[in-house]
Amino acid sequence: MPTPRRRLASTCIGTVTAGLLATGAALATPDENRTEDSGTAMGAYLAYGPDGVARIPHLSRWLGGKEIRVGHTYLPGDQWAGIEGRVSFLEDWARWRLADDDRMFVLNVPMQARNEARVPDQQVARLIRAGAEGEYDVHFRRLAERLVSLGVPDTVIVLGWEMNGVTYTHRCRPDPANWKVYWRRIVTVMRAVPGQKFKFDFAPNRGTDAIGWTKCYPGDDYVDIIGMDSYDQGPGQTFDDQISQPYGLQKHVDFARAHRKAISYPEWGLFRRGDNPEYVRRMLQWIAQHKPLYHTITDYCPHGVWQCKQNPQSTKVFRDALTPEVPGPVVPTPVVPTPVVPTPVVPTPVVPTPAVPTPQVPTPAVPTPQVPTPAIPTPQVPTPAVPTPQVPEPSVAPSPEVPTPVAPSPEVPTPVAPSPEVPTPIAPSSSPSPSPLEPSPEVPEPVTPSPDVPKPSPVTPSPVATAPVTPGPVVPEPAPTPAKPLPQPQRPPLNSMQWCVPINFGEWLSKLVGKQSVCIKLDLGDDSGFWPF
Repeated sequence: MPTPRRRLASTCIGTVTAGLLATGAALATPDENRTEDSGTAMGAYLAYGPDGVARIPHLSRWLGGKEIRVGHTYLPGDQWAGIEGRVSFLEDWARWRLADDDRMFVLNVPMQARNEARVPDQQVARLIRAGAEGEYDVHFRRLAERLVSLGVPDTVIVLGWEMNGVTYTHRCRPDPANWKVYWRRIVTVMRAVPGQKFKFDFAPNRGTDAIGWTKCYPGDDYVDIIGMDSYDQGPGQTFDDQISQPYGLQKHVDFARAHRKAISYPEWGLFRRGDNPEYVRRMLQWIAQHKPLYHTITDYCPHGVWQCKQNPQSTKVFRDALTPEVPGPVVPTPVVPTPVVPTPVVPTPVVPTPAVPTPQVPTPAVPTPQVPTPAIPTPQVPTPAVPTPQVPEPSVAPSPEVPTPVAPSPEVPTPVAPSPEVPTPIAPSSSPSPSPLEPSPEVPEPVTPSPDVPKPSPVTPSPVATAPVTPGPVVPEPAPTPAKPLPQPQRPPLNSMQWCVPINFGEWLSKLVGKQSVCIKLDLGDDSGFWPF
């Protein structure tokens, strides 16, 4: 476990000189300091024995009820008995761990006795080879059995931590190849103990230190977590330097991701640069961003923020960042029942919309009065219709042409007003020359002459809203002045054909000029070959 004296002794002079530069970082507001809860288990090293266990609830209260999920301690590495776990304080930590299934027990385990005795490299190399050959297997088997018996078989074991440095006897640099063999042997021995569920955490120092820590990596089959100890010291002057330096924080994250391992920060805290709130803020942000399995701050001077009172600015940043946001006391708003004044359901007076029938002025079947463009009507030549040889029905006697009776007005029997269009009367002609027809709103179709009674001509209704002229072919109403019947057309002589087409000039003009017809006569003669009819 780290001590201030050991930390100072293990740092080179150049690092000490660089560490004397203060950062002078200003405090940030609590909102800027706050980091989101990433679900990472948080803890702190508070002491190795019962005192460390007892301080955990006090730290939690200081952080506003923040749950301290990680209990972190170290086995003494002066004798093999300590490495075997024959220390009483393990029972205190086991009880703490078993009190809550969500807790995590992290135990740093040395790989060599006399671990902080400053053993020279040559002797360290011999000890590494002895471990690789199995000389120390029994010590680690006993440790595994001790942890299982205490009910903490899922302990996270930080084995041979900071192996890339120069401080500990279990360092890697004197013989990296055999050191990896030794690590694998320890893991194999401890995993062979029945009931174990250990997780092994490979945790070097940040930076290169004495050797690039990847050269000591024992292999994915023997590592469960890749951790990193990172204090506020060189190499690097800023936190960005700590990220980007060789074997720095970014390398750690990338290496773990490449090997599909979880990451951790078993040790982190202040050191050479004193009270540095910017470091604390940036480290907490880094942790929140990369979501390690767990992290524990080393909380004693000069590294700490709770028990160490010489870092007040960093303390404030740490506390503001990790204290859960506790909403103010939820004072239940008195539920004053809002007087439910029943809104008088005033029935909307359903005033029945009088079903006033839309005055449907009977639109006479008259085309929309269109002022005729003064255009010369196209003369329509009545095509003589060749009659189908039909024997005229003798039963129907020819009768005089019944003029279209004009319905008298209810008041004064006034003749129908003439249409504003005055057609030019055409004199009847016996030749089939084209004669212009009367341009009226309705052009009467040419009526095929029949040997019977000619049909009454329809009266063109005036656009003036007068009583519609109703033709009465069934019961003709008496007209004020009955029209004079026209002479009955003569039957055509034998072997000759004459067709007469009556021309209707309208009611008022017919009174002036009388009924007119256009007749066509065909003389077939005796030798024409047609059957006389």
